[in-house]
Amino acid sequence: MRYEIHGTVMQSLDVFLDQGEKVFTESGGMAWMIGNVNMETNTKGGVMAGLGRKLAGESLFMTTYTCAGSKGMITFTPEGPGKVIPMELAAGETIICQKDAFMCAQESVTLEMHFRKQLGAGLFGGEGFILQKITGPGTAFLEIPGEVRSYTLKEGQSIKVDPGHIAAFDASVQYNIESVKGLKNILFSGEGLFLATLSGPGRIWLESLPLSNLARKLARYMPHKS
Repeated sequence: MRYEIHGTVMQSLDVFLDQGEKVFTESGGMAWMIGNVNMETNTKGGVMAGLGRKLAGESLFMTTYTCAGSKGMITFTPEGPGKVIPMELAAGETIICQKDAFMCAQESVTLEMHFRKQLGAGLFGGEGFILQKITGPGTAFLEIPGEVRSYTLKEGQSIKVDPGHIAAFDASVQYNIESVKGLKNILFSGEGLFLATLSGPGRIWLESLPLSNLARKLARYMPHKS
């Protein structure tokens, strides 16, 4: 499978398939396609797996695209302004992502829901208890709002992050939530009550524009019913 990513702030992803190759996405995730490509929509793994994906921000049904001719191309586009991030995953390698980050992947990749183990992280982590768990082997693509910054944390190294800016992290990274210290910081900093601490070893991906922040900003300019 070959792919190309086009654009800057409104990117699109072209996936090129040879005969017999497959890629799957959430229902409605395809923008356009060229060539003899077959579509098959089902719950992919059964109803329980579909319900788990639904809780993790994806659709109950997934669509698998199979190249039935010699060549085919499928274009996927994100739901908002941001970046398309390719993830090359080895067998058994796992990344944890925010809700609704999954875009599409090779047939060999597994998409599941992921529960945060700590109560505090689930209640106050900005995205709730349920995240997405993507496991290789194969290539998966994420759609991340805004620009993306990535860091590789060493053993014992940590970074504090506003929880809404966490896009994805390796399964080896530890995730903890702690309250902001100081009454004035809580009341006047505008940063919320909680910060996340991500601790290595492992890679993390942070986003510059959480859609929840964008929605709150746009809401100021929306007409309100009297």
